[in-house]
Amino acid sequence: MIKIVDNVKTWIKDKAVKGFYMAIASMRDSRTLIVVDDSAADRKIYRRFLLKDPQNSYDILEADSAEEGLALCQQMQCHVVLLDFCLPDMTGLEFLDRLQEFHVNFSAPVIMLTGHGDEAIAVQAIKRGAQDYLVKQYLQPDVLQIAVRNAIKQSRLQAQLSKTKERQRLIATTALRIRESLNLEQILHTAISEVQQLLQCDGVLVCQFEADKEVIKESGKKVTKEAINKKRKISQIYEAGCNNCSYLKEQDFEGRSDLVVPINISSNNCNSKVWGLLIAHHSSNERQWQSDEVEILNEVAVQLAIAIQQAELLAQTQAALEKEKQLNTFKSHIIATVSHEYRTPLASILASASTLKQYKDKLDKLKQERFLEIIEDKARHLSKLVDDMLLVNQFEMDKTKFKPIPIDLLQFFSDLMEQQQQIIGNKHELIFRITGNNKGFWGDRGLLRQIFVNLISNAIKYSPDGGNIEFYLIGKSNEIIFHIRDDGIGIPTDEQENLFQSFSRGSNVGTIPGTGLGLVITKSCVELHGGEITLSSQIGKGTNVTVCLPKRPV
Repeated sequence: MIKIVDNVKTWIKDKAVKGFYMAIASMRDSRTLIVVDDSAADRKIYRRFLLKDPQNSYDILEADSAEEGLALCQQMQCHVVLLDFCLPDMTGLEFLDRLQEFHVNFSAPVIMLTGHGDEAIAVQAIKRGAQDYLVKQYLQPDVLQIAVRNAIKQSRLQAQLSKTKERQRLIATTALRIRESLNLEQILHTAISEVQQLLQCDGVLVCQFEADKEVIKESGKKVTKEAINKKRKISQIYEAGCNNCSYLKEQDFEGRSDLVVPINISSNNCNSKVWGLLIAHHSSNERQWQSDEVEILNEVAVQLAIAIQQAELLAQTQAALEKEKQLNTFKSHIIATVSHEYRTPLASILASASTLKQYKDKLDKLKQERFLEIIEDKARHLSKLVDDMLLVNQFEMDKTKFKPIPIDLLQFFSDLMEQQQQIIGNKHELIFRITGNNKGFWGDRGLLRQIFVNLISNAIKYSPDGGNIEFYLIGKSNEIIFHIRDDGIGIPTDEQENLFQSFSRGSNVGTIPGTGLGLVITKSCVELHGGEITLSSQIGKGTNVTVCLPKRPV
């Protein structure tokens, strides 16, 4: 027969006293204990000894046969089993065998008790899975209490160890899956899937902090912050106190219970920075996160941080290789340009210099000046080519310095227009038109001059038959816009999008000299100002270039 005895409720009848003892019992750990012994007297002794335990409170379940004890072990979750060696239907050793055979998930420790001390039996019991072995005739209250307490403690430590090993196994498996790829998108997608499976939560988010925005991923897809939480930004949650890990349960967070862990990335100076957040969220506020779940999320965040850092290092390496490839291509273009563009001017310079040297006394003054002009003109061309290539190289290496100062645009462009008109003579006419408010502009004088001179020079150079070159300056509240329009040869439509690439020129330029660097330099100067440049052109009808610059560049 099975007899269930409550250690406090059975002995205390008076309600007031009963309440007092129940309060005391609730302050201690209440443990469930199964006693399997055919002797009622022995069971009574065990119960009396254990109820005097000053540290633990026990709920004791009794069985007077092995079969009834096995049934109890199957039906009830208990902390300890006290097992008699000699039972009417089987021995204690057979009981242990049956317990392991039919109840593979049974983990409660078993303490074997016998009426006669026998070391051989004790060894057999321990081998079969018993936690301890006690002799009944030497049994004292403190001996039994300590044995039960030690068995519970040992079982708890073993359970914690098993749980830790299982958690480590899961985390190790998750880490391997996360780090299988070096693609950031795939890493985040895998991490989200793995965490959701590990924690069995409603959803997982990865929030990446950037300089001016937040990128949030949910189930591996980019979503807007409004779709996740219209009332509160993730960054504000972090600022509220998520230095390591925070359990959040906010009314304005739509009633969700969220577990938030920072993803810390190590920098070159051995300090760490917060790359973003790993968030496990549950739609119901009844979810109570356990300590092992917090540890799992923390561990996954560490592994995720390592994977992210590896992905970023790979991306940086690939970018550096691509940059190196571009620089090598640029160098090849420079060599080709030097060999092509330098040959003709140098030949002219050498021919002129040689003629002057050999026939100086036979040449009149006008012819001597003509040869000197050729030398000077070609030398200027070569000097301009060198300057352009050096400037493009500075832009490619990101070494160009931007130094904005207040500039009077009207005076600035008027002076440049006058200088250009003196250079080009009477074949072309420069027209300068101004509208709007052009005051309050800040820019880099050198870079702004590059923009103007390159565009005006192109307009003049690619208008070989002469004509008007129009310059429109338009001032607005926050920006200035200027157009340079010519009536020259124009640019083929399918080639216009490539003109801002190094060494790119229109196919219809013929013998007009040029390197294909002017527009590249111009665009870089415009972008350093935080502006934009656009171009429209038609064959035989001319070209119009528009530049927009903010008055106060960031």
